[in-house]
Amino acid sequence: MHIAIDYTPAIRQQAGIGRLTRHLVRELVQMEPRHRYTLFVAGPVDRRSAEWAGWPANVRLRPTPISERLLTILWHRLRLPLPVEWFTGSCDLFHSTDFVLPPTAGARTLLTVHDLTFLRYPDCAHPALRAYLQAVVPRSLARADRVVADSQSTKQDLVELLGLPAEKIAVVYGGIEPRFSPADKTLKVSKTFRVLGLDQPYILSVGTLEPRKNYARLIRAYARLCEATGLPHLLAIAGGKGWLYDSVFAEVHRLGVEERVRFLGFVNDAALPALYRGAELFVFPSLYEGFGFPPLEAMACGCPVVSSNSSSLPEVCGDAAILVPPEDEQALADAMSGVLGNAGRRQALRERGLAQAARFTWPAAARRLLEEYETVAQGG
Repeated sequence: MHIAIDYTPAIRQQAGIGRLTRHLVRELVQMEPRHRYTLFVAGPVDRRSAEWAGWPANVRLRPTPISERLLTILWHRLRLPLPVEWFTGSCDLFHSTDFVLPPTAGARTLLTVHDLTFLRYPDCAHPALRAYLQAVVPRSLARADRVVADSQSTKQDLVELLGLPAEKIAVVYGGIEPRFSPADKTLKVSKTFRVLGLDQPYILSVGTLEPRKNYARLIRAYARLCEATGLPHLLAIAGGKGWLYDSVFAEVHRLGVEERVRFLGFVNDAALPALYRGAELFVFPSLYEGFGFPPLEAMACGCPVVSSNSSSLPEVCGDAAILVPPEDEQALADAMSGVLGNAGRRQALRERGLAQAARFTWPAAARRLLEEYETVAQGG
């Protein structure tokens, strides 16, 4: 087959969808060398970048001279029937990896929808993005031959909220890279801690600063725990600024914990394993996740996890985390206290976490996606 894949998120996005697309495609193209792959990227790219190197012979890279923003306007606002094959060449299958499907001229199509935050928690989505997705995603789903969801939870949301037939949806989980492991601390780890100002025990959370991540409640639960127990741990939050994050900083000031809460900003992939390994507890209170990489990455590094029990997180965490309702601050504080104060529980969570994380690998994800490609191309 000739398979074209929208690789744009892998180039434009560092975390989440970008990471999933990068690792899944890298694994996929090496798995079945008989297929030819064209990686479509909306807009020009720097051909000197690492993402543009090291591809096998069965892969072509096709950036466009038209910017991503202009293509979005042409395809999804003006709805011009400019087929993506003008850029990729004729192909048997086109896989759109990020919620929306461009016009096609005859290729079979597969569309990945990562989550339905814009419908489940509309107040947590940026208003302009929410309006765009509410208009474009249903149209794209109607045109796609097959839909991929990152979890059973997202599949159920597609059925329940958008009326998509369950038989049209496949679930393809993400994976965890081998570098996320419980290796002993090294000099590099120590340097990471010093650079980030983590000079005492810390609780860690990872994710973009946005309402969906539920950081204001985490900070209130943490402050409650500090007041009740004299907790010596810092709270470290690693993530770039997204949107509607001012209330998070305001909560820190209101509670007087400025010296105890560290906002680390975006932490690059190379430093993340050390950050997980150094934490005594990882907390993930998110309101909604299509998949949820951070809890699994923490588990793979041997860090005990407390997570919310919403959306895909019970599915991802299994019995390897303490799960609590994301709106219940006292339950969150109690769970954190119960893990930090009990060495036996921490060890049990570490052991279960390592086993749980080992279930999610990129080769398994790529094999599952390849099965879907072959099914769709054959008219299934």
